[in-house]
Amino acid sequence: MKNIQIIDGALNAVYDIFAATDDEFDLIFKNDTDIAFIDEVYKGGDEEVLDIAFDNIWKRRVRKRDAMGIHGIIFYELDHKKVYYPTRRDEEAINPDGTKLR
Repeated sequence: MKNIQIIDGALNAVYDIFAATDDEFDLIFKNDTDIAFIDEVYKGGDEEVLDIAFDNIWKRRVRKRDAMGIHGIIFYELDHKKVYYPTRRDEEAINPDGTKLR
């Protein structure tokens, strides 16, 4: 199982972590990426298959204190963050001017 953190644009968002099977994770994160934006996930996949995968993932919330790492992050309603993750890899995050964030 791999842990996915959800970063939501809602004011009451709590940034929960959910466990995904390797197959579910691979449906969401393609080409060794670990950052995903939900609109791109659905644009690049089969909606029905993704709906089933997310239905299962949402049943597996992991308490933050019990999480053994975060393997991927999904952004909801935060398209303005796409500029910081052009490669969709967290370690390669950049500022809009191209300089590294870390």
